[in-house]
Amino acid sequence: MEYFEARQTPKPGTRANEPLTSRERQIVLVVSEGLSNKQIARRLRLTEGTVKVHLHNIYQKLGVSNRTSLAILAHTKSFDAA
Repeated sequence: MEYFEARQTPKPGTRANEPLTSRERQIVLVVSEGLSNKQIARRLRLTEGTVKVHLHNIYQKLGVSNRTSLAILAHTKSFDAA
């Protein structure tokens, strides 16, 4: 199982050394499709609040600050939800 790697220069206070969980990788893939938090929640059968918490954790781990940067990062890396 391959983990989505964090950026080389993470922001101070981030959790960049932690790999993404399986659920976080699923959310990254769906965000990269352009879906809203509400649409992601429906597709993955989560609450919108849970999606927001996952996104917050993903942003910290990958050192990004918004979903656009996350989507770009997802498209430029080899990424698998497994």
